[in-house]
Amino acid sequence: MSLAAKLPWTHRFAGGYGGIGSQPLPTDADAIDYLSRMATADGAGVETGVAVAVDAFFRGLKATPGLFDAIKASCILCGARTLNGALVPMAGAAPANNNFISDDYTRGGATPGLKGNGSNKRLSQANPATPLQNSAHQAIYLSANSAFAAPSEATHIAEWPTSGTAGRTQITTNTSQTFTRCRETTGSYLGSTSVGVIGISRSDPADYVRRVGQASETITETSTGTPEQVVYVFNNSSGSYSDARLAFYSIGESLDLEALDEAVSTLVTAIGAAV
Repeated sequence: MSLAAKLPWTHRFAGGYGGIGSQPLPTDADAIDYLSRMATADGAGVETGVAVAVDAFFRGLKATPGLFDAIKASCILCGARTLNGALVPMAGAAPANNNFISDDYTRGGATPGLKGNGSNKRLSQANPATPLQNSAHQAIYLSANSAFAAPSEATHIAEWPTSGTAGRTQITTNTSQTFTRCRETTGSYLGSTSVGVIGISRSDPADYVRRVGQASETITETSTGTPEQVVYVFNNSSGSYSDARLAFYSIGESLDLEALDEAVSTLVTAIGAAV
């Protein structure tokens, strides 16, 4: 079935994607493929504004050299009409859903995304995102932060080694702090947190970049190993479940976090306006 056949009937007429000639059809082949797979999972196509935002997102990622190709596994956890559609991957394999239900998903508005419960809900991303010790990233879009106060913490995304702590990679927050590791043991606290994109990216054995609240800093932590290649979203594979709401996550090789932040933030804002 073609993309047009899966879209709402008002989008099928000649003269433009919106049916009135005001907005063009998506042109990026990868965006069209993603929208088609999402429509199959949802049972219907998305609104014009959502499709246009997704198309612009894919084209924007590709405008920065290496950015799109560095994303090895990712889900846009907003925009889709259903939870099934939201779990269609934009890159890599689909995650396994552990205990999330439709009521946990909000497709748009001020705080879109999938909401954890802090106890037993997580996604298992079994795709081997990257086996590299010194080229890695994780990123999330935090729509609503954890309600856990210090010293309690919620882990939003994590990748552990098979045993021990060497090579741990994670993004964790509570109401007042952000904690990250990137292929190392110790980890680093930031005495603040922020909704929006939080990301880590390592391209050097001696340090990595952390981005929180649209600001980047270099964290001097030597890499100590590679993780297991199973990435958990809303959990760290054990007890630190997230109760936050996430609208996006990505895993892969090192990349430009500022460019990713701009692209993802623009996407989430555009989807929020469209639905």
